[in-house]
Amino acid sequence: MTNPLGNANRNRSGLPTPPSGWPVGSYPTYAEAQKAVDYLADNQFPVENVTIVGVDLMQVERVLYRLTWGKVVGGGMVSGAWLGLFLGLLLSLFTSGGALGPLVVGLIGGVIFGVISTSIPYAATRGQRDFASTMQLVAGRYDVLCEPKAAEQARDMLARLAL
Repeated sequence: MTNPLGNANRNRSGLPTPPSGWPVGSYPTYAEAQKAVDYLADNQFPVENVTIVGVDLMQVERVLYRLTWGKVVGGGMVSGAWLGLFLGLLLSLFTSGGALGPLVVGLIGGVIFGVISTSIPYAATRGQRDFASTMQLVAGRYDVLCEPKAAEQARDMLARLAL
């Protein structure tokens, strides 16, 4: 069996590997590390030798708001209505009658589906998770690593960059 990508992945095992290289810069935010690598690229440095590594990883959950039955049912109705209208619109493309009938059926079906699909999981928590949140993986700092053959040049170039 042949690989459609050719020999592009011949030397890679496909398994995750730790980053390699020497540290040439350390930054408190990803944006600053990205700016440093962009600076190297703008100055004709071979950036294929560079890696940005997030260090001291943290999972951060930011609480958005408190959940209530009203918010759960209302959110289900709204998201279901959008889905139902979309499906009704698609259905109306394949029916010979007017477009209003399939849109109404899609809307009603979508609202019912939305309410059910949001209410059951919320009821299953039994009040153990009455809030909505988002999760992010963030790093305490971002190191820029470079292969040893070009690390000294990268370090000298980044020293001239005033971040």
